Amino acid sequence: MSPVLRTRRDGSTRPARYRAVQPLAVLWLTLVWLAMWGEVSPLLVVGGVLVAVAVCVAFPLPPIDIASGLRPLALARLVARFLVDLVRASIQVSGVVLRRRPVRNAVVAVDLESSSDFVMTLVAAMLSLIPGSVVVEARRSTHTLYLHVLDVPDEESAERFRRDALDLEQRVLRALPPHAPEEAGA
Repeated sequence: MSPVLRTRRDGSTRPARYRAVQPLAVLWLTLVWLAMWGEVSPLLVVGGVLVAVAVCVAFPLPPIDIASGLRPLALARLVARFLVDLVRASIQVSGVVLRRRPVRNAVVAVDLESSSDFVMTLVAAMLSLIPGSVVVEARRSTHTLYLHVLDVPDEESAERFRRDALDLEQRVLRALPPHAPEEAGA
């Protein structure tokens, strides 16, 4: 795994240092802890914080900073288009089921343009949530998603799905652009 690089003001780069204990992660894990117990007491809160810190130290993750790159209007367009795609795909899958004819499925490889792991994960999750497609493999080394797609009768249909997946990636990049150093160094 290549290190994430941070760009300094003078243009040089240095490896990013991760803080193992991230306050938002501790807060989130503590809330999950309290939800699992189903009640709130001082002892459970302290125990939850201790467990959350232990989890963060044992399983450190690199920070994901999306707040500084968040574009609200583009995010609204991304969500709106995702909902439209969700409804459209649901209707198409219903049509495939109701037609009761043989269906040709395919595994379609989509080579993502971005090298951001965050973008790849988000695109994969969104594509899997849309009926008719599911991610069967994600290759981090090449940033390629392999998706099982329902009702792909010919190469043109596979190419149309590939273009739609790349369009989704572009909408994600417009809504949540990764920082340049992470893009180049990931």
